[in-house]
Amino acid sequence: MTGAPGARRRFWDRAEVVEEADGFAVRLDGRPVRLPGGTVLRVGGRALAEALAGEWRDAAGGRTGGEFTPSDLPLTRMAGTMLERIAPDRAATIGALLGYARHELLCYRARYPALLVERQRQEWDPWLDWLRARHGVALRTTDGVMPVDQPDDALAGLRAVLDGESDGVLAALGVAVPALGSLVLGLALVEGRLTAEQAIWCATLDERTQMELWGADAEQAARLERLRAEVADAASFLVLLRPGS
Repeated sequence: MTGAPGARRRFWDRAEVVEEADGFAVRLDGRPVRLPGGTVLRVGGRALAEALAGEWRDAAGGRTGGEFTPSDLPLTRMAGTMLERIAPDRAATIGALLGYARHELLCYRARYPALLVERQRQEWDPWLDWLRARHGVALRTTDGVMPVDQPDDALAGLRAVLDGESDGVLAALGVAVPALGSLVLGLALVEGRLTAEQAIWCATLDERTQMELWGADAEQAARLERLRAEVADAASFLVLLRPGS
């Protein structure tokens, strides 16, 4: 009987990469890894395939018969999303990512305390300026919790940006953007303008300021650490997607 939710027993001894006619496949004891939808785990680059095999090699502490969970295979999960969800229907993922643009974190500004107001101006304005300069997309900001409707041309511009990204990049954004609460920071991460640590630092400005002013909260700190890990995994996936990796 397994312990953690979703836990399974490791049934293989070896995880290796095999070059095939259409890419690099991950095999366990010579058998191909199949994703939940039945697709073979096969990617275009060796570096990504080796990293995927490494996850399977390390799963359950490397012990056959030990337990592992999907959380032990973050890169495999992104590769699976790329192959089984995004490749057949890119529009669904792009639509979901655009939903974050409609409620873009960087566009919702505090009215108080003054320290947070100033920090948001200093840390968030440069990324909205970058988006405007880099992609010609201007997003509106608002004070407090009042919703703001983003211009149709801004959303169309962001859709065009996402349309131009590969399935793999969309898979990474599908992890990074929900963790950051920001499509703008996600795009900056993709383009190498922000590291994972810098992106999460910017995205958690509100929480960090609250903890500084009113004290740390253990539950909140644990949540931020989980988000930091998710963004780091997405950043690693992006690096492995690059040509020559």
